[in-house]
Amino acid sequence: MARTYKPKTDLSKLQYSPTVNPLMEPQQLKTKRRLVRSGRSEDLVNPATGEITGVAAIHQIEERDDAEFVKVFAAGVSATYELTKTAQRVFQVVLDQYQRTPMSRGYADSVNLFWFGDGIEGRDVGMSEYTFKRGLRELLDKGFLYPKDSASFWTNSALFFKGDRVLFIKEYRRRKLTEQQELEARGQQRLEV
Repeated sequence: MARTYKPKTDLSKLQYSPTVNPLMEPQQLKTKRRLVRSGRSEDLVNPATGEITGVAAIHQIEERDDAEFVKVFAAGVSATYELTKTAQRVFQVVLDQYQRTPMSRGYADSVNLFWFGDGIEGRDVGMSEYTFKRGLRELLDKGFLYPKDSASFWTNSALFFKGDRVLFIKEYRRRKLTEQQELEARGQQRLEV
């Protein structure tokens, strides 16, 4: 089932940040079904209290070849952030472009997405410019990218990296019952008035 997405970003009215990457701080996004947080692992623990309570962890490690690794990574991120099919395709294009970006100081914190001809830097990406921009708006709205200038974008360091491993964490929490629900669960009947 295809997801519909109504973009909030107007590409003709972007505010640029040429010297500072605002996506270096931990990000948080509320989707229809979940709260998604991203950041480095030390940001996922409450830094004020150090609180980690009642956690059961299941950890699996699978080895994948380069092409399959990028596909699994993109699919995991796309599912977590509930990206539309168009945004998923654009994310894959941006990841490919990011992999081509040379590193400086040990990492690449931005990506050039200059569209001309049939695609990015003239390379055919299998979609029209209109489709690409539609997916790009969603990636901007959801904090994957932030405009650096008209053709360059800061990347969210939690979602773009050149490493050889990725860890997806899915936490399940038991729903808290209201006082009335607790009483009913213990056998007390509700009185209808």
